[in-house]
Amino acid sequence: MTIGRYALTALLIVLAGIHSFANAKANQEGTGQKPTVPLEELRTFAEVYGRIKQDYVEPVEDRKLLEDAVRGMLSGLDPHSAYLDEEDFDELRVGTSGEFGGLGIEVGMEDGFVKVIAPIDDTPAQRAGIKAGDLIIRIDDQAVKGLTLDEAVKLMRGKPGTKVTLQIVRKGREAPITITVERAIIKTVSVKSRLLKPGFAYLRISQFQTNTGDDLRKAVKRLRSKNEGQLKGLVLDLRNNPGGVLQAAVAVADAFLTQGIIVYTKGRIEDSRLRFQAAPDDILEGAPMVVLVNGGSASASEIVAGALQDHRRAVVVGQQTFGKGSVQTIIPINQRTAIKLTTARYFTPNGRSIQAEGIRPDIELAEVEFKRAGGDDLALRESQLAHHLDNPNGGADTKKANSTQAEEEKSLVEQDYPLSEALHLLEGMAILRGRDAT
Repeated sequence: MTIGRYALTALLIVLAGIHSFANAKANQEGTGQKPTVPLEELRTFAEVYGRIKQDYVEPVEDRKLLEDAVRGMLSGLDPHSAYLDEEDFDELRVGTSGEFGGLGIEVGMEDGFVKVIAPIDDTPAQRAGIKAGDLIIRIDDQAVKGLTLDEAVKLMRGKPGTKVTLQIVRKGREAPITITVERAIIKTVSVKSRLLKPGFAYLRISQFQTNTGDDLRKAVKRLRSKNEGQLKGLVLDLRNNPGGVLQAAVAVADAFLTQGIIVYTKGRIEDSRLRFQAAPDDILEGAPMVVLVNGGSASASEIVAGALQDHRRAVVVGQQTFGKGSVQTIIPINQRTAIKLTTARYFTPNGRSIQAEGIRPDIELAEVEFKRAGGDDLALRESQLAHHLDNPNGGADTKKANSTQAEEEKSLVEQDYPLSEALHLLEGMAILRGRDAT
């Protein structure tokens, strides 16, 4: 099977025409780019294409070659641009609705390996112990090195109930670890909430989906009703939140701001230059906020944290965030396929670029884990002495309530140290706010 000179010439003409069209369009959109055609590079492409068609050990369809060429162009740009075939395109549309198949991890590429940006709450990956920052080096018997991100992701997908074994390199561990995860249909609940103690609420956003903004407002309303009054403060937990829908992040930040820019984007084309403004309402009515972040907080999470930090609306606590500050636009090619193309960068209200930098917390907390020490608490208190005087302001019920509260706070420290610190900070901020109001 051979490809003739005329076929190569025709391919060159087509490629040159496409390139000229793209340059002409760029000129019309005001980029100032001169319409030039790199004939030598196009000739090289056509020559390689011809050699594959003629000399490769097995026949290859033109469609596959051209699709692979498109994939290569996009994957060479940055870790987030990609070609979406019919299956990928469908899964992307389903994923933003909150239900999809897989392990429940947001991933990217680093040094040729799959890097876990964040495990999603209440998914097989999180329950199996996969952590943000893990590098996946082997999927079952297949080495990850040399695979594209799409190829690696497809290996991890499969029918619910089947298992996949991942070999992982983790910071602080000398040898790789092996984790087996059972695949499942992933149904993510975007917003979770509870009262930490009277007046102080906790909101966890695991992923930004289409309805996250509305869900958050409903959750705050329920918390206020349960508290039987206005909240004194709120902890917004964005740890290990890989991002999601931009408009959802804007809606969440807007819920706590009364004015000013939330986020803006800069790109080469007019459609990529956007500015989002806050509406004049604050669902907490100015009550103090603490935002928890870590290295698994990415993209939309960083938009929210950055906006609340720049407007001095919240204190950001935790570790430096992931640093994904680029905007991906889904551009349909036809009814079945599309490309995901990086078209802009995010900037916080004060003009900080999130890209490759992330959001630095106002208060940094190291990742620590507390374990209950063996033995009983031997510290002696006045209340334990024989024949001690009772407190005239409180009886047994007060003692019991204080004891229960102390145990709950101690349990919170052991289970989630950053959340415990956030609550203490929030209580202090609420006390100061109360003094300012008097």
